[in-house]
Amino acid sequence: MGSETRAQRPVAGAELPPLEIPITRTLIVAGAIASRDYQDVHHDAELARQKGSPDVFMNILTTNGLVGRYITDHFGPLAVLRKVAIRLGAPNYPGDTMVLTGRVEEVDGDTATVRVVGANAIGRHVTGTVTVSVPASSFVPDGEAAS
Repeated sequence: MGSETRAQRPVAGAELPPLEIPITRTLIVAGAIASRDYQDVHHDAELARQKGSPDVFMNILTTNGLVGRYITDHFGPLAVLRKVAIRLGAPNYPGDTMVLTGRVEEVDGDTATVRVVGANAIGRHVTGTVTVSVPASSFVPDGEAAS
């Protein structure tokens, strides 16, 4: 595989390392613009407050992208997301930190189902499952550390 990063083989019950993501105003606004979500609650703090929110908040498409990144960062560059099923809860506001955690629930051949939770200071921002395929050729041999 040359210089490509290789991943550990998924094992049911395995915990993924947590990923801390600082929630900045720039991340919220850039994510909304990148996903073409021009709702004012994602970029205009004053209009968000007029609608009852204390500040702008992250949209679901940005959250979906961050969940996908969490999984592919862990399983490597050959990982393919097959299904992402998430539900939003507590909003992500600027100045907070979301911590993503995951647990491999099931493995079937080269496909794993991972339960993901993203929590911030006010609760669970996102919960759900991700189904990911990881070709066997991308795994490090048993007993070696992933790079």
